Amino acid sequence: MRTRQILCPTDFSETASHALRYAIEMANFYHVGLRIVHVIEQPVGVDNYQMLVVTPAELAQSMEDSAAENMKTLLKELNSELSVESVIRHGSAAEQILKEAEVSEAGMIVIASHGRTGLAHFLHTNVAESVANRAECPVLVVK
Repeated sequence: MRTRQILCPTDFSETASHALRYAIEMANFYHVGLRIVHVIEQPVGVDNYQMLVVTPAELAQSMEDSAAENMKTLLKELNSELSVESVIRHGSAAEQILKEAEVSEAGMIVIASHGRTGLAHFLHTNVAESVANRAECPVLVVK
């Protein structure tokens, strides 16, 4: 952990920004790099409605462009002397975060938890929980 970069997934939410501050603090403390990853979930198209305004490919491209712009803004706001890399992946958030951690040989993952409970927790997949349970490196879950 002390010599390998920290991976910090983001969905550009306020909660993710909070987790990013922890990741930056830890990266500064250990003098390691920071890798920020954003995962774009694949859009699901329904052909039966025949009212598609955009195709799934156009929607995916729009999501990619938006993510790239958000990532640029985030990197400008960091104003840090850390070595910072950014990555945009496509697919299931938990799966792609785990793959990125493996490929980049991350020493730690710092991830935000949106703190859902009750029915909301049941209805939405908990990415942070899935990553924490399956990661091969330490995971810090930030609320």
